[in-house]
Amino acid sequence: MVPDSVPSDRFREDFLSTNREQPGRLVLIGGHEDKKGERVILREVARQVGDRTLLIATLPSEVPGEVWYDYLKAFTEIGFRQVEHLEVARREDAYAPDRIAQVERAGGVFITGGDQLRITSKLGGTPLGAAIEALYRRGGLLAGTSAGASVMSEVMIVGGEGEQTPHVRGAMRMAPGLGVLPHLIVDQHFAQRGRLGRLLAALAHNPRLLAIGIDEDTAAVISDGHLEVMGSGAVTVVDGRNMHHSNLDDESNEDRVLSLFGVRLHLLCAGDVLELCTGEPIRGGSEATSGKPRTAEPAAGER
Repeated sequence: MVPDSVPSDRFREDFLSTNREQPGRLVLIGGHEDKKGERVILREVARQVGDRTLLIATLPSEVPGEVWYDYLKAFTEIGFRQVEHLEVARREDAYAPDRIAQVERAGGVFITGGDQLRITSKLGGTPLGAAIEALYRRGGLLAGTSAGASVMSEVMIVGGEGEQTPHVRGAMRMAPGLGVLPHLIVDQHFAQRGRLGRLLAALAHNPRLLAIGIDEDTAAVISDGHLEVMGSGAVTVVDGRNMHHSNLDDESNEDRVLSLFGVRLHLLCAGDVLELCTGEPIRGGSEATSGKPRTAEPAAGER
């Protein structure tokens, strides 16, 4: 029997209990956000932080100095100057009192792109990682681009088939993330790298979760149980919570193509909203979206 198309009351209660004490906001970016033109997404990050300090955490990058300079320049050019570099070159740095104090004073943390395993290996289980999560819990902003977006999930994708049809025993690699978003899987560079197949494979391994794929120069702004899209691309939403068939456990032929029934898919553009509890989309510009995160205003210093 095919299940109803709405997630169960049990999932709803679990989601609400997990997210009840998460007053902060998240800005998840699919990578390659505009840093030279209108910079709509960076303006939104600046708006959310307000007159407080934004820390640029370059720990996923192989060239942290260059990445820090790029963001310093991009934010300064839009009139937002309250930016500092959060340097975490090695795991030992995540125990340093000055780094922890830096986070405690800040209004937000922006994690750049690179390798998400560098993030979890340096932050996971450390006082600095706890301080970043505490900042979010008390109403601060967490933003991440590319790897910095994927790492927000409880379970994150670290590798897998890109522009290929997913197979039962494909090269899907997953690892624990920071766990800020316990009910979501996040993938990035989504349309540009043809990652629908690997997102479906990730969902097959974790059917209780909601999966989102974020295009480049596109952001999913999350607060109060809602996700709003901004930027030039789209956010693909794949919901497997009512999936009623999967051949993932078929070991008779490891080369067999993955088969999934009952998966729901939505494609959201700028202004569209997703209610995370139910997985239901809301059309951009409708009255139902009032009170949700809105398009960026001028940054501090540009008013």
